[in-house]
Amino acid sequence: MDPAWEPGEPGEAGEVAWAPQGGSVGGWGLLQLAVASGVAAWATWATLLMPGFRRVPLRLQVPYLPSSPRQVANALALLRGRAGKTVDLGSGDGRLVVEAYKQGLSPAVGYELNPWLLRLSNYRAWRAGCHGKVAFLKEDLWKVNLSDCSNVIVFLAPSVKPPLAAKLLAELPDEARVVAGRFPFPSWTPSSSLGEGLEQVWAYDMREVRRAARSGTEGSPVREQPR
Repeated sequence: MDPAWEPGEPGEAGEVAWAPQGGSVGGWGLLQLAVASGVAAWATWATLLMPGFRRVPLRLQVPYLPSSPRQVANALALLRGRAGKTVDLGSGDGRLVVEAYKQGLSPAVGYELNPWLLRLSNYRAWRAGCHGKVAFLKEDLWKVNLSDCSNVIVFLAPSVKPPLAAKLLAELPDEARVVAGRFPFPSWTPSSSLGEGLEQVWAYDMREVRRAARSGTEGSPVREQPR
């Protein structure tokens, strides 16, 4: 091994696990770092994340982006005091489902196509002590029947919100609540909202959404939740 380098601790995907002893990295070194990081990131995508996208039409594909602790807390705050079946559409690494169960929402189910993320979700559930108490299912969220759901969590891209809104309107009962993170439903007026910027989440009560749709109005004003 070149004495100018020492092995470092392995990091997240895309990180290089070595560093120079003192001094700065030159231009050639920076180029090598950039290439190595790019290759590692591509390998992570191709190996872990791409498989769940192959069966989904391009316009409905949603890249995996982990929810922040604040996003999770805000989403579950809008479900506090509720009960019944709770599902996360495109559940990623499972953190929202696990936290929903810990808050008392049961059954708590995540729908995810990517097999690696499903494994990560089950590992997270095991670490949290609720393995076997929550479910992570390899199913296409567009084909799942949501008619028995009381609470739906949606952390998805803006491009899928219009077709998803039609699906939710057609299937969810009036008593259901939908909580959207990162991006709101463009044609719905939320019944409540919490947080700001990327941490903001919106709650939609289906009875109010349907009433607004029937009347042709924009629905009720947003009620800000206490922070």
